Amino acid sequence: MLPAPPPATLRLNIDRDALAANWRALDTLSRPGRAGAAVKANCYGLGVDACVPALRDAGAADFFVAHWSEVAAVAAHVPAASIAVLHGPINRAEAEYARAVGARPVINSLTEAARWLEAGGGPCDVMVDTGINRLGLAAAELADPLIARLEVDTLLSHLACADEDRAMNEAQLRDFAALRQQLAARRASLANSAGIALGPRYAADLTRPGLALYGGVPRHELAGAIRQVAFPQAAVILTRQLKAGQSVGYNATFRATQDTPTAIVSLGYADGFLRCWAGASLAYHGSALPILGRVSMDMVVLDASAAPDLREGDWIDVPYTLPEASAATGLSQYELLTILGRRFHAEQSGCARDAASAKASA
Repeated sequence: MLPAPPPATLRLNIDRDALAANWRALDTLSRPGRAGAAVKANCYGLGVDACVPALRDAGAADFFVAHWSEVAAVAAHVPAASIAVLHGPINRAEAEYARAVGARPVINSLTEAARWLEAGGGPCDVMVDTGINRLGLAAAELADPLIARLEVDTLLSHLACADEDRAMNEAQLRDFAALRQQLAARRASLANSAGIALGPRYAADLTRPGLALYGGVPRHELAGAIRQVAFPQAAVILTRQLKAGQSVGYNATFRATQDTPTAIVSLGYADGFLRCWAGASLAYHGSALPILGRVSMDMVVLDASAAPDLREGDWIDVPYTLPEASAATGLSQYELLTILGRRFHAEQSGCARDAASAKASA
């Protein structure tokens, strides 16, 4: 048996109060409908175990994942019947698994509809394409007798350009309204995070926010309502003095013009901190520490001139206000969240953690 490892040199602080507040804000903006929660991709990289309980306790009652392999982790915190699987049953094994666990498959084709009925059927959702041309039935296929045999909980479609002011938004809204009249579904759902910001006409009965739950701001209308949720930090693993004329890192892309104190930080592109961050700055107690040279797989080198007291083991803040980080790197806000690596040790703050601690000690 190996001893427990020492503390990680990367940590990801998850503010569950902010996450819950974001859901409540989006739920209010979804009126007269209600907000669900997209929790696919391990809650956009921030962790199902940290995020789903906070969303559940805030009031979320509908959860969306992409893969069947994601169901079990989410179902550890919420009823399986509250989980919809967007990729649908692409084979008989997935249809049988859905029946066994009780999660709802999203039917995206007539073939999937037949497969679900052959497996025994039950509650499901139906996706209809209104222009994004990814998953979903063609509009004309809603009239197929197979669809009439389904027990449809929610009719879904997906906006293609909600983060932009495009005529396509209105066209999809109009087409979806017409399609709702053709299918006897209990509910209808069209808007993602950006769609919620388009206003209550897009809310339908159920919205599916994802990015904005976790701190993303896909449209300016949400800027004042959404709080940052993810706060990455990395530890200093070495400090050293760079002499004038010496270079830093691969390909010697930076060469010092004067003696410069530096800090080597345990963070690199293997952790989702990609080379496009080169030239940006990290922070120590509010002081900006510019990155020198290229981002390596496991480390970056910082100019520590603004932090003369910096020592090995000190924690450096990674600027992760998503709209600003996106502008600095050229990465989308979605990418910035979902590429965070597995070496980050997740830590939680907020009422959800405090409630769990109180329960454990009771």
